[in-house]
Amino acid sequence: MEEYTFFSKNEDLPLAARMRPENLDEYAGQKHLLGEGKVLRRLIENDKIGSMIFWGPPGVGKTTLARIIARKTRAEFIDFSAVTSGIKEIKQVMESAEKRRRFGEKTILFVDEIHRFNKAQQDAFLPYVEKGSIILIGATTENPSFEVNGALLSRCKVFVLQPLKSDEIEQLLLRALDDERGFGKQRVEIGPDEIKAIAEFADGDARGALSTLEMAVLNGESDGDVVRVTRETLSQCISRKSLLYDKGGEEHYNVISALHKSMRNSDPDAAVYWLARMLEAGEDPLYIARRVTRFASEDIGLADPRALEIAVAAYQACHFIGMPECSVHLTEAVLYMAMAPKSNAVDVAYMRARSDALNTTAEPVPLVIRNAPTSLMKELGYGKGYKFAHDFDDKITDMQCLPDSLKDRVYYIPGNEGVEPKFASRLAQIRELRKKAEAGNK
Repeated sequence: MEEYTFFSKNEDLPLAARMRPENLDEYAGQKHLLGEGKVLRRLIENDKIGSMIFWGPPGVGKTTLARIIARKTRAEFIDFSAVTSGIKEIKQVMESAEKRRRFGEKTILFVDEIHRFNKAQQDAFLPYVEKGSIILIGATTENPSFEVNGALLSRCKVFVLQPLKSDEIEQLLLRALDDERGFGKQRVEIGPDEIKAIAEFADGDARGALSTLEMAVLNGESDGDVVRVTRETLSQCISRKSLLYDKGGEEHYNVISALHKSMRNSDPDAAVYWLARMLEAGEDPLYIARRVTRFASEDIGLADPRALEIAVAAYQACHFIGMPECSVHLTEAVLYMAMAPKSNAVDVAYMRARSDALNTTAEPVPLVIRNAPTSLMKELGYGKGYKFAHDFDDKITDMQCLPDSLKDRVYYIPGNEGVEPKFASRLAQIRELRKKAEAGNK
């Protein structure tokens, strides 16, 4: 729970904390959930909320919404941190909630960063949610499908909070300049272009926008009782954007998926953009290089065999040089992959073979292609009848190399892109020569 000392002063708090909305009318964004007549607004106003999870990126109002609910509800509201609390604390809170339930009183438990709880900690909530001892409100920046236990998740309604729009953030900034909780007691001069620049820089993060405004005002030019925020001052406060990217979370997988699918769709511009998003957010270049190497075979394959060479070379360059210099090597590789002819025939061939390997009887290797390093193996027929392909004019024999049940299986079917038609032609030639060899031995 939050603690304030006797000596705490509101003006000592960061601007974002001072300007935290106290009711739904002050709340910015999330009109799809909190607009007039929307379901979540009705539940809050009627004090009829059930267990729920707020999922969204930082700075969109998850904790603020929980605080507004705390002001509206007649239930006991407990603010719980997943960072500092363990199973012992959970059980203590649950026992108190159970006692209140017996007297007909409700308990709302707000758990910030619920994704930080492990399975055992989340399981500790489950029986109390099931029998109604608590109403659980969780907040998370991570996809709850991956981070919240299925049993607990099935008992909660998930509400997705979206990044704020630039115009919503602009209104928030203007209110902070006028409200006495913000800079209303000061004379701050800042132009509409600067307000717009802060809103766009925030990229949907209300808390980040207010922090940037506070930094700009504190570093503004003082002229008597007026603080003037110039473009030059602001440019120092927004010199580098903190990209929304969690190397261990969902956004990590979203962005690498965007890179992969942009390359697959032969869109070099989009591919380079997503590459830059990852690198500038601090992604390990070797991780990206490994994914590009996989792409070279999975989505290009024999349509352009050089793709794999370039991907491996890019990986080696990243390993030798590192960031920031290796960004150019990854860019070269990504552009090549995006513009190369596409074929997934190699990947499909493996998946077909994999399916047979997993789902058919594990027949023994045909004797004819077994190695016979000992005399006993030779006596048992290992390698008997083996034909050394180099001893034949066409370098092809009639030996059966697949198990009997898979004798006529075809796994690799060349595509029509790049140089793969050459492989298709060669494969057709091989099959004709094999038929010829088989016919000659009948």
